[in-house]
Amino acid sequence: MSIAFSSASDLLGSSFDTIIDVRAPAEFAEDHVPGAINLPVLDDEERARVGTIYVQESPFLARKIGAALVARNSAKHIEERLFEKEGGWRPLVYCWRGGQRSNSFASILKQIGWRVEVLDGGYKSWRKLVIGMLHETPLPHRFVLLDGNTGTAKTDILARVAERGGQVLDLEGLANHRGSIFGPMGAQPAQKGFESRLAEALVNLDPARPVLVEAESSKIGDISLPSSVWAAMCAAPRIKVHAHLSARAAFLAEAYADLVEDRAVMEARLHQLVSLQGHARVEAWIDMAKRGDYIDLAGALMAYHYDPRYEKSRARHAPEFIADFDLCDMGEAARDDVASRIVTRLAEL
Repeated sequence: MSIAFSSASDLLGSSFDTIIDVRAPAEFAEDHVPGAINLPVLDDEERARVGTIYVQESPFLARKIGAALVARNSAKHIEERLFEKEGGWRPLVYCWRGGQRSNSFASILKQIGWRVEVLDGGYKSWRKLVIGMLHETPLPHRFVLLDGNTGTAKTDILARVAERGGQVLDLEGLANHRGSIFGPMGAQPAQKGFESRLAEALVNLDPARPVLVEAESSKIGDISLPSSVWAAMCAAPRIKVHAHLSARAAFLAEAYADLVEDRAVMEARLHQLVSLQGHARVEAWIDMAKRGDYIDLAGALMAYHYDPRYEKSRARHAPEFIADFDLCDMGEAARDDVASRIVTRLAEL
């Protein structure tokens, strides 16, 4: 009733109908096997209670109370979430390390007649596969970095390349962050959760074809890029896109319209630049924001902050450029044209 996997690809490509994570919701929220559903046999409060009893009172008492809770919660899941499953349904169940929670739930499902298996080693075995893939071995994928200064619509171009059949890896999308102090798009995933998302994305890419990845720093917001991914990015050739500062400023002001609408957040983000740009310059930028001069503000930020930092980074990595495309006025037609030309260039590699 227990099954092991030798790689993340094997697990994610397995033929199970459903992957069930029976850990508590807080554990599931931090990270889980991609595609798994959460049917906790102990919720967060129950898990904490049983653990406290185990340590402070009696392991035997904790097991009795835990068994009753697991049975009660399992019955609820069967009645509410699994009742319509047919006799041939084949689920894979896991908990923290393939122990009591997953085996207890799997035993009940097996008695019903479902063809259930338990993930050997539980979530910890999945995490080990992810670490091996992203931190301990070189990636088999061939990355090509999409490089360009701030405001060159790199994320938008990635999407257009994907629409045209190119392989892309959207790190900012996986990290839920646009990669700068103005980049937060809501809560970021936990580091482990990001790495599981990343592992799934890489499994779904063909290593025989090049993968377009936006040039990033080693951190995206609070997320650190795993060592194998960062090594592949540092060694990758680049395609550069460029446009005049005025066109980039207009595009950036529109792209960050959500931030523009919240002046307090905008001012707080600008204040984070004081240590790099000084009080006088940042106060001038805040005045621009207060007046609604967002295009001028975007232009000033790029000219004095972002563009110089990009140039420093390029000088440090000494990248190889294999193509250079002009986005002209940054309009839809220009971005479509550049995306098509990138797809053609990638096909040549």
